[in-house]
Amino acid sequence: MRTVALARHGRTAWHAPNRYTGRSDIELDGAGVRQAEALARWAAGRGFAALASSDLRRAVDTAAAAAAATGLVPTADPRLRELDFGSAEGHTLADLDPAVAERFVRDPVTHHFPGGEHPARAVERFHAGLAALIERVPDGSALVVAHSTIIRLVVCAALGLPLAEYRRRLPVLEPTAVTTLRLSDEGVPAALLAYNVPVSEGWQP
Repeated sequence: MRTVALARHGRTAWHAPNRYTGRSDIELDGAGVRQAEALARWAAGRGFAALASSDLRRAVDTAAAAAAATGLVPTADPRLRELDFGSAEGHTLADLDPAVAERFVRDPVTHHFPGGEHPARAVERFHAGLAALIERVPDGSALVVAHSTIIRLVVCAALGLPLAEYRRRLPVLEPTAVTTLRLSDEGVPAALLAYNVPVSEGWQP
């Protein structure tokens, strides 16, 4: 496998208020279902050799639409989950203690949310998930349905950027937008080929 297309899952009810979702198992809303269907249409006939997703419902359901369109059997892997936001789960930034929010905005790695996952550890387990995918399907490309923050952290790691810059350097990742990475032989992302590309009819990465 030489490339992986990382698609963010479709929209949920927590998207508009920008609530931290992380480990929370939220389902797609109506718009999210339609976005998953658009991703599936894009994925059909593109020759993906494998399909995987986070094991959270919003990613699994997005991947299920792509599975129906491609004929691939999806694998749900907890290593591909979103970052666990700890005490911020289910809340907006404005809901939080101002001191906690200020420290997080200044450095979201050193001051990740209390009770949450360290971003560097999250990148390591995501890389392990990609490596396992390569081990099963060594040739071709894969479609992986994952989540906004973990994708942005993985892109920073691939580009050699400090993980703490992910919110400033990569502020937006739209639902079902595709980010394409070239992988090393070990399954570690080594180069960024495309970022936050909307899925639309006729689009080519």
